[in-house]
Amino acid sequence: MLSLKKDLLAALAAELENLSPGSGAKAAFESPKVAAHGDLATTAAMQLAKPLGQNPRELAQTLCTRLMASGAFEKWVQALEIAGPGFINIRLKDAARQQVVREVLQAGERFGQQSANGQRVLVEFVSANPTGPLHVGHGRQAALGDAVCNLYASQGWQVYREFYYNDAGVQIATLAHSTQLRAQGFKPGDAQWPSGEQAAAYNGDYIAEIAQDFLSKKTVKADDREFIASGNVADLDGLRQFAVAYLRSEQDLDLQAFGVRFDNYYLESSLYSSGRVEATVGKLVAAGKTYEEGGALWLKSTDYGDDKDRVMRKSDGSYTYFVPDVAYHIAKWERGYSKAVNIQGSDHHGTIARVRAGLQAAGVGIPPGYPDYVLHTMVRVMRGGQEVKISKRAGSYVTLRDLIAWTSRDAVRYFLLSRKPDTEYVFDIDLALAKNNDNPVYYVQYAHARICSILATWGGDRALLHTVELQALQSPSAQALMLQLAKYPDMLARACQDFAPHDVSFYLRELAALYHSYYDAERILVDDTPTKNARLALVCAVAQVLHNGLAVLGVSAPQKM
Repeated sequence: MLSLKKDLLAALAAELENLSPGSGAKAAFESPKVAAHGDLATTAAMQLAKPLGQNPRELAQTLCTRLMASGAFEKWVQALEIAGPGFINIRLKDAARQQVVREVLQAGERFGQQSANGQRVLVEFVSANPTGPLHVGHGRQAALGDAVCNLYASQGWQVYREFYYNDAGVQIATLAHSTQLRAQGFKPGDAQWPSGEQAAAYNGDYIAEIAQDFLSKKTVKADDREFIASGNVADLDGLRQFAVAYLRSEQDLDLQAFGVRFDNYYLESSLYSSGRVEATVGKLVAAGKTYEEGGALWLKSTDYGDDKDRVMRKSDGSYTYFVPDVAYHIAKWERGYSKAVNIQGSDHHGTIARVRAGLQAAGVGIPPGYPDYVLHTMVRVMRGGQEVKISKRAGSYVTLRDLIAWTSRDAVRYFLLSRKPDTEYVFDIDLALAKNNDNPVYYVQYAHARICSILATWGGDRALLHTVELQALQSPSAQALMLQLAKYPDMLARACQDFAPHDVSFYLRELAALYHSYYDAERILVDDTPTKNARLALVCAVAQVLHNGLAVLGVSAPQKM
């Protein structure tokens, strides 16, 4: 159906060009809001009526007459119907709807994907400082980031996955001190342990594990670093480096369990050691976009839409946290990534304006609106109707690995991608374990497994289904399935454009529902061979699209359940 849709669009563009030179480029189809109104629709007549000085319904009639005389519309369109003030609804012939089955089977895993477009995108996500295990919020960010990467890859982009973290600073100093106290035999509650709301200490059991391994002189290895413990409790710098490497290794295990990988780990400390932070500040000063007041250096961020100017360098000489962020994004640009996407928690909302202001003020050619941001809210975890707030090992929150262990990687990924990122999400562990239609991931995976069971019972060569006759696919339930299959490529493209992997989960749930309805309405392995083959081809195509969509979300498509 993709190829015939292109043919129909080309025919529409040609007729619009004939009616009004230059308007052919605006040719477009949309899906009717009510399925019964047709398969496709266009508002072209309404858009052209005013410039041409014609009645929109009369213009729609003229356009319909011309379109039906074209080869593509004559071949694939059953009827054109004018509705309302000039909508044109398009009803396709059965053969046109059936064409999508062949396209899916022939394209296989490539169905819905676009060819390489030569464009590069850097997606930064997770970016958790190595001060503790990854929590559920990091899990939502990991699922979002990975799915956004998969969406871009499906549209022909070359995708680069990056993890940015701070390996120095106050939090890391607190980590080192907490580990040193544990190594000295102290624990939370002891008089020597920092206490109170403002106390600088990490209290989770994982700190004791780090201290024990440090005393045992163990070697830890992460994707981006390796360190051998000295075992010397007085070696605070060695404790710091060991703790960072230990927790980076733990994060790697979390991400491996979640099926997430990265191409690069970028250290905040490198921005200072390489001179990038100083160079960035120099650019801003030279551009006249800063001023000094109260012993501090300020950025004129209000010149770029921020609600107030921002301190860059404090009176004590240290830089505020958005300055290295500006330097980091200049580095992204200079590395050739004209498109950059940041997946971050909603608590980063306030940094967007000041980072973009700094990038504009630096005068290095970065366009307004760079980078793109996808902000997500945190996740609440429920079990047995009660909120689960802590993990014994982490001390104060539920870890990503806890959630995977309690349910499954597939359930965690699908659930965390089933809502818009900026909406609060409640993860129901009991629902994630349920084997019924209320569990969305089970519902979708079961549809795939159900089809695989039918194909296994049939036992034939699936390649034979690529060429079977499809005339038998006439029923309303079969027609609905084919229409849903045809929507997949456009849905995928929109989901990429809107950073909306939840659209994929919504689509899959609807496709699974239509399949289950079809399964209940029509027996597939019937005696009549042409009918059986056509129905097998249809459900095989459904299984392929379910597999493809689940892969975008990073979820498996089991053959048995």
